[in-house]
Amino acid sequence: MAISREQKEKMVADYVDKMSRSQAMILADYRGLTMSDLNELRQRLRETGGAFQVVKNSLFARALQEVGIPVPTESMQGPVAVGYCLGEAPPVAKALIDFAKEVEYLQIKGAIVGASFLGPEGVKGLADLPPREVLLAQLLGAVQGPMSNLVGVITAPLRELAQVLRARSEQGQEAAA
Repeated sequence: MAISREQKEKMVADYVDKMSRSQAMILADYRGLTMSDLNELRQRLRETGGAFQVVKNSLFARALQEVGIPVPTESMQGPVAVGYCLGEAPPVAKALIDFAKEVEYLQIKGAIVGASFLGPEGVKGLADLPPREVLLAQLLGAVQGPMSNLVGVITAPLRELAQVLRARSEQGQEAAA
């Protein structure tokens, strides 16, 4: 059954909307997955702040062009489904990678992060990133460490002077007594 022009425009608008709300899009070949597999995958991705949608390649390519993202032609061949990272990207990537390990039919083709394309290995790297809170804590530690060392170096002479003055006053009190 043919899709009308109006339906195609709605589909492209839906793709563009999800792209604009997504931090990354992970492309996958879903051939061989059953409906129960797809439903389970969608549920897992919802829990991590993502969504999974089977797309029509030509319309998805048109939506990518509308947004200004180069179309990764090698990844747009065959049936394509997209995992949208509506929250943080690493948990969604990890959920997709884990599901692909469990169900051999799901093949990760790559990811679009910003305007750049990552291959399957890049998606695995994205999945291995620690959560945002951990990264922020590591950044804070990296910034805070040198600053506390600097404060220690600056206050050391004052601390030593105070210790010398206290020792001298104790000697003076002993001599007076």
